[in-house]
Amino acid sequence: MDLLLAATSLDVTPPPGHLLDGYAARTGPATGTADPLRATIIWLTTADAPGVLWLTLDAIAVGAELTAELSAAASHAAGIPAEHVVVSASHTHSGPSGWTGQIHPVIPAEREAGLYEPLVSAVANAVLARQPVVASWRSVEVTGVGTNRHREDGPHDNTAGVLALHSLTGSLQAVLLDFACHPTTYGPENLLWSADWPGAARAALGPAVVGYLQGAAGDVSPRFTRQGRGAAEITRLGELLATRVRAALAEPGLALPSTAPSIRRTALRLPVRSLPPAGDAAAIVRAAERSIRTGVDDPSARIAQTRLDGARGQALMAAADLPAELELPVSVVTLGDVCWVNLPVELFALHGAVLQEKSSHPITRVIGYSDGYFGYVVDPTAAEAGVYEALITYFDQPTTNQLVAETAAFVNA
Repeated sequence: MDLLLAATSLDVTPPPGHLLDGYAARTGPATGTADPLRATIIWLTTADAPGVLWLTLDAIAVGAELTAELSAAASHAAGIPAEHVVVSASHTHSGPSGWTGQIHPVIPAEREAGLYEPLVSAVANAVLARQPVVASWRSVEVTGVGTNRHREDGPHDNTAGVLALHSLTGSLQAVLLDFACHPTTYGPENLLWSADWPGAARAALGPAVVGYLQGAAGDVSPRFTRQGRGAAEITRLGELLATRVRAALAEPGLALPSTAPSIRRTALRLPVRSLPPAGDAAAIVRAAERSIRTGVDDPSARIAQTRLDGARGQALMAAADLPAELELPVSVVTLGDVCWVNLPVELFALHGAVLQEKSSHPITRVIGYSDGYFGYVVDPTAAEAGVYEALITYFDQPTTNQLVAETAAFVNA
């Protein structure tokens, strides 16, 4: 039986005049577009099985409401149950806040019907014509795009995972690409919509449809690799990734079976950590303020600034009415030897490596920012140092260990 592919990439760029997401320091709404924001559909199925539909979106995150809406829209377009749809965000910091609304108390935001309704409608009305394809897998090392953003030699999975889908005549129809690195080439001064370097990588790999999945990138970014913050640097970083992917595609890959991928789902209930009293949280903010060096833009200065952002975010969390626990959706997609573990968090690289090590599957890719958003999951070093991500995480270290252990057990179930 043939493996069938339907793939399309939709331009879902909003009009200017709406707030961008990702940076608390932004001072105004979008004034235009640097490059288009896309919703990309890659649906793998067979004639008698629904398979899996990946919907990848150029957004900071996909909250629970937006995930439900987009899953239902993609389900309608494909005629399959919504449970077979995985919705993932690229985590670009130059997309609209109005699609998903507030993802964390750090950056207050509201959903805007005038933004998310056209997005959902575009997905629901996508034309999904299926064709037989052959699936193959490649993994390739990529250097120069991102590193651990706290220390350059820190943990980071520098491999890109490449699911290639060729027509029966050999032409490349689609690529499902995953890599771990924050799309933060543009900084808070940017007021243009942009997919950042993942969008540049997609464009360089065309005309095939390219879906981008963000990996365990919680502590990975271009902080130590970027040479600027403008469009030219976005193109340079995207081309670096695309060049390595093209080289991998030029070589024979691991043949995957012509069977529909399968998906399993579960939910993890995790307690929210205890936050410091308001007075203690304010003292942490004051201490972080004293470390700021004005007029300096180097990695150490940016780390100091993000620590201040984190201290302020923790103070906002301490003042907020947070729930006692959170329910995190987790899913596992398998196609032959390849397994994708999808989580609604920003995992640190160390946790991604642990999940890969514990997996019984020959090839395991850890994907974050999927089917919801529940912030950072930090490693012990970050928790002890009190870095930005540790200050605003919902989870303490015992709960983090629980998340990783329960996810690993589900992957191997």
